[in-house]
Amino acid sequence: MAFQAERGIICAVSVVVAAAWVGLAPTALVGSTQPIRARHAMVVSQDDLASRVGDQVLRDGGNAVDAAVATAFALAVTYPTAGNIGGGGFLVYRPAAGDPVAYDFRETAPAGASPTMFMRGREYDARVHHNSHLAVGVPGTVAGLHLAWTEHGSLPWQRLVEPAETLARSGFVVRDPLARSLAAVLPRMQDYPASVAQFSKNGQPYQVGDTFRQPDLALTLSRIRLDGPAGFYEGQTADRIAAEMAANGGIMTHADLAAYRALRRTPMTGTYRGYDIISMPPISSGGVAVIEMLNVLEGYDLGASGSGSAATTHLIIEAMRRAYADRAKSLGDPDFNARMPVAQLISKDYAAELRATINLDRASVSSPDSFSWPAEGDETTHVAVVDGARNAVSLTYTLEQGYGSKITVPGAGFLLNNEMGDFNPVPGLTTRSGRIGTDPNLAEPGKRMLSSMTPTIVSRDGRLVMVTGSPGGRTIINTVLMTILNVIDFGMNVQEAVDAPRLHHQWLPDETRYERWGLSPDTLALLAQRGHRMVEIGVQGAVSAIVYNAEEDVLEAAEDRRRTSAAVGF
Repeated sequence: MAFQAERGIICAVSVVVAAAWVGLAPTALVGSTQPIRARHAMVVSQDDLASRVGDQVLRDGGNAVDAAVATAFALAVTYPTAGNIGGGGFLVYRPAAGDPVAYDFRETAPAGASPTMFMRGREYDARVHHNSHLAVGVPGTVAGLHLAWTEHGSLPWQRLVEPAETLARSGFVVRDPLARSLAAVLPRMQDYPASVAQFSKNGQPYQVGDTFRQPDLALTLSRIRLDGPAGFYEGQTADRIAAEMAANGGIMTHADLAAYRALRRTPMTGTYRGYDIISMPPISSGGVAVIEMLNVLEGYDLGASGSGSAATTHLIIEAMRRAYADRAKSLGDPDFNARMPVAQLISKDYAAELRATINLDRASVSSPDSFSWPAEGDETTHVAVVDGARNAVSLTYTLEQGYGSKITVPGAGFLLNNEMGDFNPVPGLTTRSGRIGTDPNLAEPGKRMLSSMTPTIVSRDGRLVMVTGSPGGRTIINTVLMTILNVIDFGMNVQEAVDAPRLHHQWLPDETRYERWGLSPDTLALLAQRGHRMVEIGVQGAVSAIVYNAEEDVLEAAEDRRRTSAAVGF
Protein backbone atom coordinates (compact mmCIF):
# COMPACT_ATOMS: atom_id res chain seq x y z
CA MET A 1 0.00 0.00 0.00
CA ALA A 2 1.36 3.41 -0.92
CA PHE A 3 0.62 6.35 1.34
CA GLN A 4 0.49 9.90 0.09
CA ALA A 5 0.02 13.18 1.93
CA GLU A 6 -0.65 16.38 0.06
CA ARG A 7 -2.52 19.56 0.91
CA GLY A 8 -3.59 17.91 4.15
CA ILE A 9 -5.23 14.98 2.38
CA ILE A 10 -4.76 11.57 3.92
CA CYS A 11 -4.93 9.15 1.03
CA ALA A 12 -4.10 5.50 0.56
CA VAL A 13 -4.68 3.96 -2.83
CA SER A 14 -4.87 0.18 -2.84
CA VAL A 15 -4.24 -1.55 -6.14
CA VAL A 16 -2.45 -4.55 -4.69
CA VAL A 17 -4.78 -7.20 -6.04
CA ALA A 18 -4.72 -6.45 -9.75
CA ALA A 19 -5.24 -10.19 -10.27
CA ALA A 20 -8.84 -9.80 -9.11
CA TRP A 21 -9.56 -7.94 -12.36
CA VAL A 22 -8.57 -10.91 -14.49
CA GLY A 23 -10.30 -13.69 -12.58
CA LEU A 24 -7.41 -14.73 -10.34
CA ALA A 25 -6.99 -14.42 -6.59
CA PRO A 26 -4.13 -13.64 -4.24
CA THR A 27 -2.75 -16.18 -1.83
CA ALA A 28 -3.30 -13.63 0.92
CA LEU A 29 -3.94 -9.93 1.34
CA VAL A 30 -0.77 -8.02 2.03
CA GLY A 31 -0.04 -4.58 3.45
CA SER A 32 -0.48 -2.66 6.65
CA THR A 33 -3.30 -3.73 8.94
CA GLN A 34 -3.60 -0.21 10.27
CA PRO A 35 -6.62 1.79 9.09
CA ILE A 36 -6.47 5.13 7.31
CA ARG A 37 -7.19 7.83 9.89
CA ALA A 38 -8.69 11.29 9.53
CA ARG A 39 -9.85 13.68 12.21
CA HIS A 40 -12.54 15.56 10.35
CA ALA A 41 -14.18 13.66 7.47
CA MET A 42 -13.70 10.62 5.24
CA VAL A 43 -14.80 9.22 1.87
CA VAL A 44 -14.21 5.64 0.75
CA SER A 45 -15.00 4.43 -2.76
CA GLN A 46 -13.52 2.08 -5.35
CA ASP A 47 -11.76 4.84 -7.25
CA ASP A 48 -9.19 7.40 -6.10
CA LEU A 49 -10.40 10.21 -8.38
CA ALA A 50 -13.99 9.77 -7.25
CA SER A 51 -13.01 9.69 -3.56
CA ARG A 52 -11.04 12.91 -4.07
CA VAL A 53 -14.10 14.54 -5.64
CA GLY A 54 -16.10 13.70 -2.52
CA ASP A 55 -13.29 14.88 -0.26
CA GLN A 56 -13.19 18.27 -1.98
CA VAL A 57 -16.93 18.66 -1.53
CA LEU A 58 -16.48 18.10 2.20
CA ARG A 59 -13.62 20.62 2.26
CA ASP A 60 -15.88 23.14 0.53
CA GLY A 61 -18.42 22.87 3.33
CA GLY A 62 -20.61 20.12 1.96
CA ASN A 63 -22.08 17.41 4.14
CA ALA A 64 -22.06 13.62 3.84
CA VAL A 65 -24.97 13.53 1.39
CA ASP A 66 -23.34 16.17 -0.82
CA ALA A 67 -20.10 14.18 -0.87
CA ALA A 68 -21.87 10.89 -1.61
CA VAL A 69 -23.78 12.42 -4.53
CA ALA A 70 -20.65 13.98 -6.03
CA THR A 71 -18.64 10.78 -5.56
CA ALA A 72 -21.38 8.70 -7.18
CA PHE A 73 -21.51 10.92 -10.26
CA ALA A 74 -17.72 10.84 -10.51
CA LEU A 75 -17.75 7.03 -10.36
CA ALA A 76 -20.10 7.06 -13.36
CA VAL A 77 -17.14 8.52 -15.27
CA THR A 78 -14.09 6.86 -13.71
CA TYR A 79 -15.46 3.42 -12.75
CA PRO A 80 -17.75 2.45 -15.65
CA THR A 81 -17.99 -1.25 -14.73
CA ALA A 82 -20.38 -0.31 -11.90
CA GLY A 83 -20.52 3.45 -11.36
CA ASN A 84 -23.47 4.70 -13.32
CA ILE A 85 -26.30 7.00 -14.23
CA GLY A 86 -28.02 4.20 -16.15
CA GLY A 87 -28.58 1.88 -13.19
CA GLY A 88 -29.96 2.18 -9.68
CA GLY A 89 -29.35 1.51 -6.02
CA PHE A 90 -29.93 2.40 -2.39
CA LEU A 91 -28.73 5.07 0.04
CA VAL A 92 -28.97 4.92 3.83
CA TYR A 93 -28.46 8.21 5.69
CA ARG A 94 -27.94 8.55 9.43
CA PRO A 95 -27.81 12.17 10.54
CA ALA A 96 -25.88 13.07 13.66
CA ALA A 97 -29.21 14.26 15.08
CA GLY A 98 -32.59 12.95 14.03
CA ASP A 99 -33.94 9.80 12.48
CA PRO A 100 -32.18 7.79 9.77
CA VAL A 101 -33.75 7.51 6.35
CA ALA A 102 -33.37 5.21 3.35
CA TYR A 103 -33.66 6.09 -0.33
CA ASP A 104 -34.76 3.44 -2.82
CA PHE A 105 -33.79 4.18 -6.40
CA ARG A 106 -33.85 0.61 -7.64
CA GLU A 107 -34.75 0.25 -11.30
CA THR A 108 -38.34 -0.57 -12.23
CA ALA A 109 -39.86 -2.80 -14.89
CA PRO A 110 -41.26 -0.92 -17.90
CA ALA A 111 -45.01 -0.84 -18.43
CA GLY A 112 -44.67 -3.53 -21.12
CA ALA A 113 -43.15 -6.08 -18.72
CA SER A 114 -44.85 -9.37 -17.84
CA PRO A 115 -44.03 -12.54 -15.84
CA THR A 116 -43.45 -14.51 -19.06
CA MET A 117 -41.43 -11.89 -20.94
CA PHE A 118 -38.22 -13.96 -20.72
CA MET A 119 -39.77 -17.01 -22.38
CA ARG A 120 -39.87 -17.91 -26.04
CA GLY A 121 -42.85 -20.18 -26.35
CA ARG A 122 -42.48 -22.60 -23.45
CA GLU A 123 -38.71 -22.22 -23.17
CA TYR A 124 -36.70 -19.82 -21.00
CA ASP A 125 -34.37 -17.57 -23.02
CA ALA A 126 -31.37 -16.72 -20.82
CA ARG A 127 -29.96 -14.31 -23.39
CA VAL A 128 -33.08 -12.17 -23.34
CA HIS A 129 -33.15 -12.29 -19.53
CA HIS A 130 -29.66 -10.83 -19.11
CA ASN A 131 -28.18 -9.66 -22.42
CA SER A 132 -30.67 -7.76 -24.52
CA HIS A 133 -32.63 -4.55 -24.62
CA LEU A 134 -35.45 -6.39 -22.81
CA ALA A 135 -33.08 -6.80 -19.84
CA VAL A 136 -32.95 -3.04 -19.22
CA GLY A 137 -34.92 -1.65 -16.28
CA VAL A 138 -35.93 2.01 -15.96
CA PRO A 139 -32.85 3.68 -14.40
CA GLY A 140 -33.11 5.22 -10.94
CA THR A 141 -29.69 6.65 -10.05
CA VAL A 142 -30.25 10.26 -11.09
CA ALA A 143 -33.66 10.47 -9.41
CA GLY A 144 -32.41 8.83 -6.22
CA LEU A 145 -29.33 10.98 -5.80
CA HIS A 146 -31.39 14.08 -6.48
CA LEU A 147 -34.04 13.11 -3.92
CA ALA A 148 -31.43 12.52 -1.21
CA TRP A 149 -29.79 15.85 -2.06
CA THR A 150 -33.15 17.69 -2.10
CA GLU A 151 -33.93 16.56 1.44
CA HIS A 152 -30.45 16.73 3.00
CA GLY A 153 -27.92 18.42 0.73
CA SER A 154 -26.32 21.75 1.55
CA LEU A 155 -24.28 22.72 -1.53
CA PRO A 156 -25.88 23.59 -4.90
CA TRP A 157 -26.76 20.65 -7.15
CA GLN A 158 -24.67 22.09 -9.95
CA ARG A 159 -21.58 22.05 -7.70
CA LEU A 160 -22.01 18.30 -7.09
CA VAL A 161 -22.41 17.22 -10.73
CA GLU A 162 -19.81 19.56 -12.23
CA PRO A 163 -16.68 17.57 -11.21
CA ALA A 164 -17.97 14.46 -12.98
CA GLU A 165 -18.81 16.52 -16.07
CA THR A 166 -15.28 17.94 -16.08
CA LEU A 167 -13.71 14.49 -15.70
CA ALA A 168 -15.76 13.23 -18.64
CA ARG A 169 -14.96 16.19 -20.88
CA SER A 170 -11.29 16.73 -20.01
CA GLY A 171 -10.52 13.08 -19.42
CA PHE A 172 -8.25 11.31 -16.98
CA VAL A 173 -5.24 9.04 -17.21
CA VAL A 174 -6.03 5.33 -17.55
CA ARG A 175 -4.38 3.18 -14.90
CA ASP A 176 -3.77 -0.55 -14.99
CA PRO A 177 -7.01 -1.83 -13.38
CA LEU A 178 -9.22 0.20 -15.73
CA ALA A 179 -7.13 -0.77 -18.76
CA ARG A 180 -7.49 -4.45 -17.87
CA SER A 181 -11.21 -4.10 -17.24
CA LEU A 182 -11.94 -2.29 -20.50
CA ALA A 183 -9.87 -4.76 -22.50
CA ALA A 184 -11.70 -7.70 -20.94
CA VAL A 185 -15.18 -6.35 -21.66
CA LEU A 186 -14.54 -5.07 -25.19
CA PRO A 187 -15.26 -8.41 -26.95
CA ARG A 188 -18.66 -8.53 -25.27
CA MET A 189 -19.51 -5.06 -26.58
CA GLN A 190 -19.05 -5.89 -30.24
CA ASP A 191 -22.80 -6.05 -30.91
CA TYR A 192 -23.16 -2.43 -29.78
CA PRO A 193 -21.21 0.09 -31.91
CA ALA A 194 -21.87 2.96 -29.49
CA SER A 195 -20.25 0.94 -26.69
CA VAL A 196 -17.20 0.12 -28.77
CA ALA A 197 -16.86 3.80 -29.65
CA GLN A 198 -17.31 4.87 -26.03
CA PHE A 199 -14.95 2.42 -24.35
CA SER A 200 -12.14 1.87 -26.89
CA LYS A 201 -9.88 3.81 -29.23
CA ASN A 202 -11.30 2.99 -32.66
CA GLY A 203 -11.87 -0.59 -31.57
CA GLN A 204 -8.53 -1.02 -29.79
CA PRO A 205 -8.28 -1.27 -26.00
CA TYR A 206 -7.11 1.72 -23.98
CA GLN A 207 -3.56 1.34 -22.66
CA VAL A 208 -2.09 2.42 -19.34
CA GLY A 209 -1.20 6.10 -19.60
CA ASP A 210 -3.80 6.95 -22.24
CA THR A 211 -6.24 9.78 -21.59
CA PHE A 212 -9.85 8.57 -21.47
CA ARG A 213 -12.28 11.27 -22.60
CA GLN A 214 -16.07 10.84 -22.81
CA PRO A 215 -17.59 13.90 -24.55
CA ASP A 216 -21.06 12.39 -25.02
CA LEU A 217 -21.26 11.56 -21.32
CA ALA A 218 -20.10 15.09 -20.50
CA LEU A 219 -23.05 16.49 -22.46
CA THR A 220 -25.48 14.19 -20.64
CA LEU A 221 -24.03 15.21 -17.27
CA SER A 222 -24.33 18.86 -18.34
CA ARG A 223 -28.06 18.40 -18.88
CA ILE A 224 -28.37 16.72 -15.47
CA ARG A 225 -26.35 19.51 -13.85
CA LEU A 226 -28.55 22.22 -15.34
CA ASP A 227 -31.98 20.56 -15.15
CA GLY A 228 -31.73 17.90 -12.44
CA PRO A 229 -33.73 14.71 -13.09
CA ALA A 230 -35.55 16.41 -15.98
CA GLY A 231 -32.20 16.48 -17.77
CA PHE A 232 -32.25 12.69 -17.77
CA TYR A 233 -35.88 11.52 -17.72
CA GLU A 234 -37.09 14.13 -20.21
CA GLY A 235 -35.76 15.95 -23.23
CA GLN A 236 -32.76 14.91 -25.29
CA THR A 237 -31.46 12.17 -23.00
CA ALA A 238 -34.87 10.51 -22.72
CA ASP A 239 -35.28 10.80 -26.50
CA ARG A 240 -32.01 8.94 -27.04
CA ILE A 241 -32.89 6.18 -24.56
CA ALA A 242 -36.35 5.67 -26.06
CA ALA A 243 -34.97 5.64 -29.60
CA GLU A 244 -32.38 3.00 -28.71
CA MET A 245 -35.10 0.84 -27.14
CA ALA A 246 -37.51 1.18 -30.04
CA ALA A 247 -34.86 0.36 -32.63
CA ASN A 248 -33.72 -2.83 -30.88
CA GLY A 249 -36.77 -4.59 -29.49
CA GLY A 250 -36.73 -2.94 -26.07
CA ILE A 251 -39.91 -2.05 -24.23
CA MET A 252 -38.86 1.03 -22.24
CA THR A 253 -40.62 4.18 -23.45
CA HIS A 254 -40.73 7.92 -22.82
CA ALA A 255 -43.69 7.28 -20.54
CA ASP A 256 -41.68 4.79 -18.44
CA LEU A 257 -38.90 7.31 -17.97
CA ALA A 258 -41.27 10.14 -17.10
CA ALA A 259 -43.10 7.97 -14.58
CA TYR A 260 -40.00 6.89 -12.62
CA ARG A 261 -39.87 7.98 -8.97
CA ALA A 262 -37.24 7.37 -6.31
CA LEU A 263 -38.76 6.46 -2.94
CA ARG A 264 -38.08 7.56 0.60
CA ARG A 265 -38.35 4.54 2.90
CA THR A 266 -38.00 3.79 6.59
CA PRO A 267 -34.75 1.91 7.19
CA MET A 268 -34.73 -1.70 8.36
CA THR A 269 -33.46 -1.69 11.96
CA GLY A 270 -32.44 -4.27 14.53
CA THR A 271 -30.04 -4.75 17.42
CA TYR A 272 -27.02 -6.96 17.98
CA ARG A 273 -25.27 -7.20 21.34
CA GLY A 274 -26.35 -3.65 22.21
CA TYR A 275 -25.48 -2.18 18.79
CA ASP A 276 -28.12 -0.68 16.51
CA ILE A 277 -28.14 -2.01 12.93
CA ILE A 278 -29.54 0.39 10.33
CA SER A 279 -29.89 -1.01 6.82
CA MET A 280 -31.99 -1.05 3.68
CA PRO A 281 -35.57 -2.39 3.74
CA PRO A 282 -37.21 -4.31 0.87
CA ILE A 283 -36.95 -4.14 -2.12
CA SER A 284 -33.45 -4.85 -0.84
CA SER A 285 -33.26 -8.21 0.89
CA GLY A 286 -30.01 -7.16 2.55
CA GLY A 287 -31.26 -5.46 5.68
CA VAL A 288 -33.74 -8.22 6.50
CA ALA A 289 -31.20 -10.99 5.94
CA VAL A 290 -28.36 -9.33 7.87
CA ILE A 291 -30.58 -8.64 10.87
CA GLU A 292 -32.04 -12.16 10.76
CA MET A 293 -28.55 -13.69 10.74
CA LEU A 294 -27.28 -11.42 13.51
CA ASN A 295 -30.31 -12.34 15.64
CA VAL A 296 -29.51 -16.03 15.19
CA LEU A 297 -25.81 -15.58 15.97
CA GLU A 298 -26.54 -13.42 19.02
CA GLY A 299 -27.41 -16.63 20.85
CA TYR A 300 -23.83 -17.91 20.61
CA ASP A 301 -20.56 -16.66 22.12
CA LEU A 302 -18.66 -16.20 18.88
CA GLY A 303 -15.87 -14.33 20.62
CA ALA A 304 -15.16 -17.39 22.75
CA SER A 305 -15.18 -19.84 19.84
CA GLY A 306 -12.99 -17.46 17.85
CA SER A 307 -12.75 -16.02 14.37
CA GLY A 308 -12.08 -18.64 11.71
CA SER A 309 -12.58 -21.65 13.96
CA ALA A 310 -14.61 -24.62 12.74
CA ALA A 311 -17.19 -24.03 15.48
CA THR A 312 -17.70 -20.38 14.59
CA THR A 313 -17.68 -21.01 10.85
CA HIS A 314 -20.27 -23.77 11.24
CA LEU A 315 -22.64 -21.42 13.07
CA ILE A 316 -22.19 -18.63 10.53
CA ILE A 317 -22.91 -21.01 7.65
CA GLU A 318 -26.06 -22.29 9.33
CA ALA A 319 -27.31 -18.74 9.92
CA MET A 320 -26.63 -17.87 6.28
CA ARG A 321 -28.41 -20.98 5.06
CA ARG A 322 -31.62 -20.12 6.90
CA ALA A 323 -31.70 -16.42 6.05
CA TYR A 324 -31.16 -17.05 2.35
CA ALA A 325 -33.94 -19.66 2.30
CA ASP A 326 -36.30 -17.07 3.82
CA ARG A 327 -35.08 -14.48 1.35
CA ALA A 328 -35.95 -16.69 -1.61
CA LYS A 329 -39.31 -17.72 -0.25
CA SER A 330 -40.71 -14.45 1.01
CA LEU A 331 -39.12 -11.24 -0.26
CA GLY A 332 -39.95 -9.01 -3.21
CA ASP A 333 -41.20 -5.51 -3.98
CA PRO A 334 -43.28 -4.41 -0.94
CA ASP A 335 -45.59 -2.40 -3.19
CA PHE A 336 -46.59 -5.66 -4.94
CA ASN A 337 -46.35 -8.05 -1.97
CA ALA A 338 -48.41 -6.66 0.88
CA ARG A 339 -48.06 -9.73 3.11
CA MET A 340 -44.32 -10.22 3.25
CA PRO A 341 -43.46 -11.53 6.76
CA VAL A 342 -40.68 -9.00 7.35
CA ALA A 343 -41.51 -8.34 11.01
CA GLN A 344 -41.37 -12.07 11.72
CA LEU A 345 -38.09 -12.59 9.87
CA ILE A 346 -36.25 -9.94 11.93
CA SER A 347 -37.80 -10.84 15.29
CA LYS A 348 -35.75 -12.24 18.19
CA ASP A 349 -38.39 -14.94 18.77
CA TYR A 350 -38.04 -16.20 15.22
CA ALA A 351 -34.27 -16.27 15.60
CA ALA A 352 -34.70 -18.47 18.68
CA GLU A 353 -36.83 -20.85 16.62
CA LEU A 354 -34.13 -21.00 13.96
CA ARG A 355 -31.39 -21.63 16.54
CA ALA A 356 -33.37 -24.61 17.80
CA THR A 357 -33.00 -26.19 14.35
CA ILE A 358 -29.19 -25.86 14.32
CA ASN A 359 -27.18 -28.94 15.31
CA LEU A 360 -23.83 -27.79 16.73
CA ASP A 361 -22.11 -30.89 15.37
CA ARG A 362 -23.78 -31.41 12.02
CA ALA A 363 -24.56 -29.33 8.95
CA SER A 364 -28.16 -28.96 7.89
CA VAL A 365 -29.21 -30.06 4.42
CA SER A 366 -30.66 -27.59 1.93
CA SER A 367 -33.46 -29.31 0.06
CA PRO A 368 -33.27 -28.92 -3.72
CA ASP A 369 -37.06 -28.85 -3.71
CA SER A 370 -37.07 -25.62 -1.73
CA PHE A 371 -36.03 -22.17 -2.86
CA SER A 372 -33.29 -20.49 -4.83
CA TRP A 373 -33.13 -17.47 -7.16
CA PRO A 374 -31.66 -16.15 -10.39
CA ALA A 375 -28.06 -15.04 -10.47
CA GLU A 376 -27.24 -11.47 -9.57
CA GLY A 377 -24.33 -9.66 -11.15
CA ASP A 378 -21.43 -8.89 -8.84
CA GLU A 379 -20.25 -5.62 -10.39
CA THR A 380 -21.86 -3.23 -7.94
CA THR A 381 -19.98 -0.44 -6.15
CA HIS A 382 -20.21 1.09 -2.70
CA VAL A 383 -19.49 4.52 -1.19
CA ALA A 384 -19.08 5.28 2.53
CA VAL A 385 -18.97 8.88 3.79
CA VAL A 386 -18.78 10.49 7.23
CA ASP A 387 -18.58 14.28 7.58
CA GLY A 388 -17.33 16.54 10.34
CA ALA A 389 -20.67 16.55 12.16
CA ARG A 390 -20.67 12.71 12.03
CA ASN A 391 -23.53 12.53 9.57
CA ALA A 392 -23.07 9.23 7.71
CA VAL A 393 -24.03 7.88 4.29
CA SER A 394 -23.88 4.29 3.08
CA LEU A 395 -24.57 4.12 -0.67
CA THR A 396 -24.61 1.06 -2.93
CA TYR A 397 -25.56 1.26 -6.60
CA THR A 398 -25.12 -0.91 -9.67
CA LEU A 399 -25.61 -1.71 -13.33
CA GLU A 400 -26.15 -5.37 -12.33
CA GLN A 401 -23.39 -7.22 -14.20
CA GLY A 402 -20.07 -5.59 -15.06
CA TYR A 403 -20.83 -2.81 -17.56
CA GLY A 404 -24.52 -3.75 -17.22
CA SER A 405 -26.20 -4.72 -20.48
CA LYS A 406 -23.05 -3.59 -22.38
CA ILE A 407 -25.42 -1.22 -24.24
CA THR A 408 -24.34 2.42 -24.46
CA VAL A 409 -27.02 4.93 -25.38
CA PRO A 410 -25.81 6.42 -28.71
CA GLY A 411 -24.87 10.06 -28.32
CA ALA A 412 -25.44 10.00 -24.55
CA GLY A 413 -22.30 8.17 -23.46
CA PHE A 414 -23.61 6.02 -20.62
CA LEU A 415 -24.31 2.32 -20.17
CA LEU A 416 -27.72 0.86 -19.48
CA ASN A 417 -28.32 -1.70 -16.74
CA ASN A 418 -29.48 -5.30 -17.19
CA GLU A 419 -31.39 -5.40 -13.90
CA MET A 420 -34.46 -7.12 -15.36
CA GLY A 421 -32.32 -10.25 -14.99
CA ASP A 422 -32.95 -10.06 -11.24
CA PHE A 423 -36.60 -10.96 -11.75
CA ASN A 424 -37.49 -14.65 -11.55
CA PRO A 425 -37.46 -15.87 -15.16
CA VAL A 426 -40.17 -18.57 -15.38
CA PRO A 427 -43.37 -18.47 -13.31
CA GLY A 428 -43.84 -21.53 -11.13
CA LEU A 429 -40.60 -23.29 -12.11
CA THR A 430 -37.90 -23.90 -9.48
CA THR A 431 -35.07 -26.26 -10.43
CA ARG A 432 -32.05 -28.00 -8.90
CA SER A 433 -29.73 -25.69 -10.80
CA GLY A 434 -31.03 -22.73 -8.85
CA ARG A 435 -33.77 -21.23 -11.01
CA ILE A 436 -36.76 -19.98 -9.04
CA GLY A 437 -40.27 -19.12 -10.13
CA THR A 438 -41.98 -18.01 -6.92
CA ASP A 439 -44.44 -15.13 -7.17
CA PRO A 440 -42.92 -12.32 -5.05
CA ASN A 441 -40.19 -11.54 -7.58
CA LEU A 442 -41.86 -12.08 -10.97
CA ALA A 443 -41.71 -9.21 -13.48
CA GLU A 444 -44.72 -6.85 -13.53
CA PRO A 445 -45.15 -3.29 -14.85
CA GLY A 446 -43.60 -0.76 -12.47
CA LYS A 447 -42.23 -3.43 -10.13
CA ARG A 448 -38.77 -3.26 -8.56
CA MET A 449 -36.61 -6.38 -8.74
CA LEU A 450 -35.30 -8.00 -5.57
CA SER A 451 -31.76 -6.96 -4.64
CA SER A 452 -28.97 -8.08 -2.31
CA MET A 453 -27.41 -4.62 -1.96
CA THR A 454 -26.90 -3.96 1.75
CA PRO A 455 -25.76 -0.42 2.60
CA THR A 456 -25.55 -0.50 6.40
CA ILE A 457 -24.74 1.81 9.32
CA VAL A 458 -24.04 0.65 12.88
CA SER A 459 -24.46 2.85 15.96
CA ARG A 460 -24.54 2.46 19.72
CA ASP A 461 -26.04 4.62 22.44
CA GLY A 462 -26.88 7.31 19.89
CA ARG A 463 -23.33 7.49 18.53
CA LEU A 464 -22.06 6.45 15.10
CA VAL A 465 -19.96 3.28 15.09
CA MET A 466 -19.57 2.03 11.53
CA VAL A 467 -20.53 2.57 7.88
CA THR A 468 -20.17 -0.45 5.61
CA GLY A 469 -21.26 -2.02 2.33
CA SER A 470 -19.92 -3.97 -0.62
CA PRO A 471 -20.50 -5.10 -4.20
CA GLY A 472 -20.78 -8.80 -4.96
CA GLY A 473 -24.30 -9.76 -6.06
CA ARG A 474 -25.77 -12.43 -3.81
CA THR A 475 -22.60 -12.44 -1.68
CA ILE A 476 -23.08 -8.82 -0.57
CA ILE A 477 -25.27 -9.71 2.39
CA ASN A 478 -22.77 -12.20 3.80
CA THR A 479 -19.82 -9.90 3.17
CA VAL A 480 -21.49 -7.13 5.17
CA LEU A 481 -22.46 -9.61 7.89
CA MET A 482 -18.89 -10.83 8.34
CA THR A 483 -17.47 -7.30 8.42
CA ILE A 484 -19.86 -6.42 11.26
CA LEU A 485 -19.01 -9.63 13.14
CA ASN A 486 -15.31 -8.95 12.76
CA VAL A 487 -15.64 -5.56 14.46
CA ILE A 488 -18.21 -6.38 17.16
CA ASP A 489 -17.43 -9.99 18.07
CA PHE A 490 -13.77 -10.33 17.23
CA GLY A 491 -12.50 -6.85 18.15
CA MET A 492 -10.78 -6.15 14.84
CA ASN A 493 -9.97 -2.67 13.67
CA VAL A 494 -11.69 -1.73 10.43
CA GLN A 495 -8.76 -2.65 8.16
CA GLU A 496 -8.40 -6.04 9.83
CA ALA A 497 -12.15 -6.55 9.54
CA VAL A 498 -12.05 -5.84 5.81
CA ASP A 499 -8.93 -7.93 5.21
CA ALA A 500 -10.33 -10.95 7.07
CA PRO A 501 -11.33 -13.95 4.91
CA ARG A 502 -14.94 -14.27 3.77
CA LEU A 503 -17.30 -17.09 3.01
CA HIS A 504 -20.74 -17.46 1.47
CA HIS A 505 -23.65 -19.89 1.69
CA GLN A 506 -26.91 -19.03 -0.07
CA TRP A 507 -29.13 -22.04 0.71
CA LEU A 508 -28.96 -23.49 -2.81
CA PRO A 509 -26.72 -24.85 -4.15
CA ASP A 510 -25.86 -26.52 -0.84
CA GLU A 511 -22.23 -25.48 -0.65
CA THR A 512 -20.06 -22.96 1.17
CA ARG A 513 -17.69 -20.88 -0.90
CA TYR A 514 -14.59 -19.60 0.90
CA GLU A 515 -11.68 -17.44 -0.15
CA ARG A 516 -8.71 -19.64 -0.87
CA TRP A 517 -6.48 -18.23 1.86
CA GLY A 518 -9.35 -18.13 4.33
CA LEU A 519 -9.51 -21.46 6.14
CA SER A 520 -6.75 -23.77 7.33
CA PRO A 521 -6.65 -27.45 6.25
CA ASP A 522 -7.49 -28.44 9.82
CA THR A 523 -10.58 -26.22 9.87
CA LEU A 524 -11.69 -27.47 6.46
CA ALA A 525 -11.36 -31.07 7.67
CA LEU A 526 -13.46 -30.36 10.76
CA LEU A 527 -16.14 -28.66 8.65
CA ALA A 528 -16.17 -31.62 6.25
CA GLN A 529 -16.70 -33.93 9.23
CA ARG A 530 -19.77 -31.87 10.12
CA GLY A 531 -21.11 -32.43 6.61
CA HIS A 532 -20.28 -29.09 4.96
CA ARG A 533 -19.35 -29.04 1.28
CA MET A 534 -16.61 -26.44 0.98
CA VAL A 535 -15.73 -24.83 -2.37
CA GLU A 536 -12.64 -22.70 -2.82
CA ILE A 537 -13.04 -19.38 -4.67
CA GLY A 538 -10.84 -16.39 -5.42
CA VAL A 539 -12.14 -13.25 -3.76
CA GLN A 540 -15.52 -12.12 -2.44
CA GLY A 541 -16.75 -8.54 -2.38
CA ALA A 542 -14.97 -5.20 -2.04
CA VAL A 543 -15.95 -3.47 1.19
CA SER A 544 -15.87 0.30 1.66
CA ALA A 545 -16.03 0.91 5.42
CA ILE A 546 -15.47 3.62 8.00
CA VAL A 547 -15.40 3.18 11.80
CA TYR A 548 -15.75 6.12 14.19
CA ASN A 549 -13.26 5.81 17.04
CA ALA A 550 -15.14 7.82 19.65
CA GLU A 551 -12.40 7.59 22.28
CA GLU A 552 -9.97 9.47 20.04
CA ASP A 553 -12.65 11.32 18.04
CA VAL A 554 -11.13 10.07 14.79
CA LEU A 555 -12.46 8.32 11.70
CA GLU A 556 -10.77 5.09 10.66
CA ALA A 557 -11.26 3.76 7.15
CA ALA A 558 -10.37 0.55 5.37
CA GLU A 559 -9.44 -0.15 1.79
CA ASP A 560 -10.34 -3.53 0.40
CA ARG A 561 -7.24 -4.84 -1.32
CA ARG A 562 -9.26 -7.41 -3.24
CA ARG A 563 -9.93 -4.66 -5.80
CA THR A 564 -9.03 -1.02 -6.30
CA SER A 565 -10.06 1.06 -3.32
CA ALA A 566 -9.39 4.56 -2.06
CA ALA A 567 -9.99 6.19 1.34
CA VAL A 568 -9.54 9.97 1.37
CA GLY A 569 -9.96 12.12 4.46
CA PHE A 570 -8.67 15.22 6.18
